[in-house]
Amino acid sequence: MTKTNAMRLLDKANIIYEAKQYEFDENDLDGRHAADFLGLDYMQVFKTLVTRGASGALYVFCVPVGGELDLKKAAKVSREKSIEMIHVKELLSLTGYIRGGCSPIGMKKKYPTFIDETAVLFDMIAVSAGMRGLQLMLSPDDLRDYTQAMYCDITA
Repeated sequence: MTKTNAMRLLDKANIIYEAKQYEFDENDLDGRHAADFLGLDYMQVFKTLVTRGASGALYVFCVPVGGELDLKKAAKVSREKSIEMIHVKELLSLTGYIRGGCSPIGMKKKYPTFIDETAVLFDMIAVSAGMRGLQLMLSPDDLRDYTQAMYCDITA
């Protein structure tokens, strides 16, 4: 198994995680596919979404693959007038990650990060390990602490 930058960073921080591989194809990058393959609840697997506020600032939101980011709630918690998703073409240059493999851990820059509050319902949640076909299972509190995120109600 390839050791990703996210995994190396967690190792360096002495954070316990488990890497889980799954099969995918280019037409199926939906996080629900990863959840199905790994036998996890859709509310336990989190997708990483990168947004831009009206001010031009970037924000990262982690929401369950079984839900959707509520842009009004996202704007409120980030204290922005409005929030919109960045264009997929910008993802690599801004984060260092590609669609379907974007991790909240180890982005090129440190962006304010918000995790849906439902994460605390689980001992372990899954987020992308930074490449397609690989998820990290870790404690939601460890993810929050490492990314300096806040738990918030951000799903629709």
